[in-house]
Amino acid sequence: MVKKSKLITFFLIVAIIFGVVIGTTKMVLDKINLGLDLQGGFEVLYQVEPASGKGEITKDTLTDTVSALDRRINSIGVAEPVITIEGNNRIRVQLAGVTDQNQARKMLSTTAELSFRDAKDKLMLDGSDLVPGGAKQAFTDTNQPIVTLKLKSADKFAKVTKDILGEAPNNQLVIWLDWKKGQKYEEEKTKKDPAYLSAPNVSKVIDDNNVQIEGNFTTKEAKDLANLLNSGALPVKMKEVYSTSVGAQFGQDALNQTILAGIIGVAAIFIFMLIVYRIPGIIACITLTAYTYIVLLILALLNATLTLPGIAGLILGIGMAVDANVITYERIKEELKVGRSTKAAFEIGGKEAFRAIFDGNISTLLVAVVLFYFGTSSIKGFATVLIISILVSFLTAVWGSRVLLGLLVKSNVLNNKPRLFTVNPKNIHNLHDGISTYDLKTHFDRFDFVKNHRVFLGIFAAITIAGIIILSVFKLNLGIDFASGTRAEVTSNSKLTEQQIKKDLNEIKMPSDDIVFQGKNSTTAVISFKGALSQSEIAKFKTHFDDKYKHEPSISTVTPTVGKELAKNGLYALAIASILIVIYIAIRFEFYMGIAAILSLLFDAFVIFIFFSIFRLEVDLTFIAAVLTVIGYSINDTIVTADRIRDIGKKMKRYKTKEDVAFAVNHGLRQTFTRSINTILTVVFTVLALVLFGSESILNFSIALLVGLVSSVFSSIFMAMQLWYVFKSHQVNKKGPIQNVKKKKKRNPGQPVV
Repeated sequence: MVKKSKLITFFLIVAIIFGVVIGTTKMVLDKINLGLDLQGGFEVLYQVEPASGKGEITKDTLTDTVSALDRRINSIGVAEPVITIEGNNRIRVQLAGVTDQNQARKMLSTTAELSFRDAKDKLMLDGSDLVPGGAKQAFTDTNQPIVTLKLKSADKFAKVTKDILGEAPNNQLVIWLDWKKGQKYEEEKTKKDPAYLSAPNVSKVIDDNNVQIEGNFTTKEAKDLANLLNSGALPVKMKEVYSTSVGAQFGQDALNQTILAGIIGVAAIFIFMLIVYRIPGIIACITLTAYTYIVLLILALLNATLTLPGIAGLILGIGMAVDANVITYERIKEELKVGRSTKAAFEIGGKEAFRAIFDGNISTLLVAVVLFYFGTSSIKGFATVLIISILVSFLTAVWGSRVLLGLLVKSNVLNNKPRLFTVNPKNIHNLHDGISTYDLKTHFDRFDFVKNHRVFLGIFAAITIAGIIILSVFKLNLGIDFASGTRAEVTSNSKLTEQQIKKDLNEIKMPSDDIVFQGKNSTTAVISFKGALSQSEIAKFKTHFDDKYKHEPSISTVTPTVGKELAKNGLYALAIASILIVIYIAIRFEFYMGIAAILSLLFDAFVIFIFFSIFRLEVDLTFIAAVLTVIGYSINDTIVTADRIRDIGKKMKRYKTKEDVAFAVNHGLRQTFTRSINTILTVVFTVLALVLFGSESILNFSIALLVGLVSSVFSSIFMAMQLWYVFKSHQVNKKGPIQNVKKKKKRNPGQPVV
């Protein structure tokens, strides 16, 4: 009998989910901050040094510097700047959506120490003598822009002007901004050095606290100077060690392309789930919709900044979220095949699947946390989205799917309808026959995975040796993130040519032979320079190409110091993530399983390195994120099989011989082969969409993910489990029968049966 109340509740919940999603998604999206790689802007990492060259940088000094930078940014009207202190002597500034990047960079880096000196460079007054906020942009009687200042003491200024008069005929009061020892105003006036402001003659003692600075300013220059003086002099010197800038149009194009890729990838997952799982597939589509909305809602509530890698993380998370559904539905199908009722299959299948889902999510979460800790900027954004995705997917795919499917099951509309779960009635056994899920036939029973384990491991060893040779010969094509230098991306509405770009570079006297073209019609030119460009060179480059092609170029610079640190942090992250996975798998399963799993995962990472070396793909900061993500995610396949082998081992009570171990491995692989393929396929759909339709900016990131995920399919089956068989067999031969669980009754001799 159909329970209508359960059905009504089901449709009511579905209606609420879609009602909330449709009704509030636009509002949620409007509250999410887009990173500079999606709306244009720039990011600078400064190394902070003492202004005098001596002393030390304290926490208070860094805090004061951040406050001064914040005041400056506010003065140029940039919304929601991100200024963070990193380590003991660095400050990172991110300005998304800034319209005049050259102006903002100049405003940030200028120390803004105003000084009044005599003709012999003796200091007469400095910034401490100004009334805070007393600088204003004004005009002379002839409408010439000037800056007016208010001094704290009229008496002190009177004394200064009196002293200047006593130095006749050199009675100039020279006004400097960031004066450096050795600078002479006569020379700097000729050079038009921006540090020199003006040198008015003092003809009488001025007993007044109002001063005006004239320097042939434009209105904008006078206003900027007033803003700088009001924001206060920076208490330190700041050396730029890393920077990246993205043009607004470039960011918008990247956003549109990545969203399109996400829509295509998610649509492919929905179609796959509907075809393969039918009714449960519909439930998966509903919960995936809720998952996506909740992740976006959390990002909005946290006021988080969504970057291009972050969107990729969200899309990847959708593929990962459906894995829990696949594992659960496959277990339910197994329970149906042994003859259980729909309700019993739902309850037992969900319970049995929970362990593998939990272990897989925790393993991936460990890697995401490591990535967040060691990552910087956009990579930290990717890790943030990944962490949120893992937690939300566990909520929606496990609890949400269970609630919705449970309502349908308890309504009795699915009773005696195994085809709605894609189970053929001909394959269902009688429950009274005592057939367990471990006895079910599979399409892979004829395969002996263990028999040829030496061949499989030999192939992996050969690939490893060949990879070492390839890497030693070709090496990696390191991007500026690790090799240091400058990388510029110039975009045009029409096709660009090498001759054209070289001509442009020669015009601004910045030649480069490293020019690569991207895009379907070569509309983007990637230009690399060995050294890190200076602020003035970046401004010149951006102005030239922006004026000519009407698209602001994207430029990134990395100093050798930062490049080495990024490489070191990447290796640390890889090592720590590997150790954490070994420890977790050892605790949840056993030590040998942890060692076998991490060796196969490191092989997947190594394959990515080989692939990038052979095809000369650029290795940038996102490459490390991709490698760690592959390690975190591909452990899922290993865990699904390891979970089944653990259950088989419990049924067998102990491993007496290596044949027992071989039986457990073969049986576990055969019964989990389908779900291993299905779980990896759902993620491959999303990653493939990113490769084919996503932004060029994250193409190498997407390729690294795709290569690693494809490799993980083979390594988890033909390497991880084969290694565990070798380790376990050696243990059996060395120590005798291996006890798995407490012995309850004596086993019958003969072929192991589960």
